[in-house]
Amino acid sequence: MSGEAQDERDRRELSEIGIARRAPAKPAVARMLREPDPGMLRQGLRFALAGGTVTLVYLITTTVLAEAFAVPFQAALAIGFSVGLVVHFTLQRLFVWTHHEEFALPLHHQVGRYLIVAAAQYGVTAASTSFLPSALGVSTEAVYLVTVTVVVSTNFVVFRNGIFHAKPAISERDLEAPAFVAPSPAQTSVEQPTR
Repeated sequence: MSGEAQDERDRRELSEIGIARRAPAKPAVARMLREPDPGMLRQGLRFALAGGTVTLVYLITTTVLAEAFAVPFQAALAIGFSVGLVVHFTLQRLFVWTHHEEFALPLHHQVGRYLIVAAAQYGVTAASTSFLPSALGVSTEAVYLVTVTVVVSTNFVVFRNGIFHAKPAISERDLEAPAFVAPSPAQTSVEQPTR
């Protein structure tokens, strides 16, 4: 199914759910969000839900450790960030990017790529908020918000196509055994040295 056809299907299904929202729609929404191969629109919704969940986990973990358990804030921040990374990776793998096929990459390769993206995201955010406010004459918060928007959008594309993507489908033709082709004499002969 083409991307445009899938997006149209997503729009129709979401409008049906909007109409059904007057009636008990929670099972329909939950069913829609759990469906494998949901299309880009529903993957975007899942991505946003996962991001919101991770934000809450990160904030609550950091705040509870710092305020309730008197853990020094920088340590609480590092622990909260680490817990957030684990929860984020898990939700991306098990909720956002679910599909019928196997993942193209094994788990350890996904973890490696994910951590590279996370480090790059941190580096881009730190660099942009350090250098751009004074260069552009705008507030750090404005630069931060724009950077987060760009990073989140980029992450969606990178996660979808480079980390959590499915193996390509195998066609019937690919499953057929290749016909045996005997090598030509030119491929098997060894040239004799000339005298």
